[in-house]
Amino acid sequence: MQYVSTRDARPRPERVEFADVLLRGLAPDGGLYVPNQWPSLSPAEWRGLRGRPYEEVAVRLVAPFLGDFVPPARLREIVADAYAGFDDPRVATLRELASGLWLLELFHGPTLAFKDYALQLVGRLFDEALAQRGGRVTIIGATSGDTGSAAIEATRDRATADIFMLYPDGRISEVQRRQMTTVPSANVHALAVQGSFDDCQDLVKAMFADAPFRAAHNLSAVNSINWARIVAQTVYYAYAALMLGAPDKKISFAVPTGNFGNVYAAHVARQMGLPIGDLVIATNRNDILARFFGGQGMSLRTVEPSLSPSMDIQVSSNFERLFFDLRRRDGKSVAEAMTRFRGAGTLPATDAELAEARQLFSAYSFDDDATLAEIERTWRERGVMLDPHSAVGVAAARAHLAKGDAAPMVSLATAHPAKFPDAIERAIGRRPEPPPRLAAAMTRPERLVRVPNKLKDVEDYIAGHARPMREAAA
Repeated sequence: MQYVSTRDARPRPERVEFADVLLRGLAPDGGLYVPNQWPSLSPAEWRGLRGRPYEEVAVRLVAPFLGDFVPPARLREIVADAYAGFDDPRVATLRELASGLWLLELFHGPTLAFKDYALQLVGRLFDEALAQRGGRVTIIGATSGDTGSAAIEATRDRATADIFMLYPDGRISEVQRRQMTTVPSANVHALAVQGSFDDCQDLVKAMFADAPFRAAHNLSAVNSINWARIVAQTVYYAYAALMLGAPDKKISFAVPTGNFGNVYAAHVARQMGLPIGDLVIATNRNDILARFFGGQGMSLRTVEPSLSPSMDIQVSSNFERLFFDLRRRDGKSVAEAMTRFRGAGTLPATDAELAEARQLFSAYSFDDDATLAEIERTWRERGVMLDPHSAVGVAAARAHLAKGDAAPMVSLATAHPAKFPDAIERAIGRRPEPPPRLAAAMTRPERLVRVPNKLKDVEDYIAGHARPMREAAA
């Protein structure tokens, strides 16, 4: 298995191995890595995974993307260790909400959000790659809420890595913030940026584009721009679909998403032969994806704060991976289109590309009032608390089912409701009980640094606090 960059404009694009993709995160030309070809499982192979533990499904789906990075026995050890600390032995749990509608609980990991399902594995793959090659990395990332804490939990106290996580100051929930800022580990740095998540994401990309800075600190990324994140997220789609009858039955999914990475992972599973009915994108008022897949094209607007802050995004980075296929893997064309998008604010997609995209995905958007209404409805009808992001997903699932979709629909519960107690209280008049690991974060002292939305200031801080190579290896 080899990978290419979505922006490689050469007639013969460079092909790189998984370890390079993992450690680089972002390609040197600013593009995202994608596999040169899609691995595929036959219906018989999918059936053979029915009833198997989550960890076994993970090994089978992840292995083709790793090539010869690790032997099969070692991969099984890594996967088993990644999910050993989850508080549900099944790792991911299906709960029926209504006839034909299921909720996939993805908040049983250490930081109570779906990001754990990828990052607990990715962190261990980093360890493996660095053990093979020696040296260390400086991990930088941008978070709109849950990625930060999940990445920090996966990399804290590592001798081979420092992590600097940028988040929009005042635009994530208190719980999300404290899960990052109360970690006492010396290799962890939480940077509150005076701006939006898109500003944080732009800073991360600019640091990767700064070749001398990137080389000096051996930068790597844990955002969903890192292909390993996407690969790890395909597993829970397959796991849920197999429990509901795949591959002999098509299963649809509703996915709350802002950066397009989570739903793109479902698309990857579909490319591998998993029979998926519909992929339904659920967004909040920051509806750039809903507008695009609704036929209105892709154009930038100002990011608006909402009750579901992890989706307060207008630049959906992972969409570039889909766009690369829509452009028939023409890296030069993608690079030109993305440059125009960031300059003019409009993506130059053709009518044919838009039509093809709409065959692959449907999309809906819901404002805060609709989000609160869905939280209240699900609590009243089923006694199930939904965090605001999961509520947007369930609302989209219901809207899509109302159109007559016959396939079972699985909506993703992406975070524990206790991470958003204020929104839950507004909707149902009571606050969720925080799990012990969350309650502890509310009492520990915080460590954070506020930085302006300026590349030089952020780079200066990282340069001054990233450990020298010799110290990290000691």
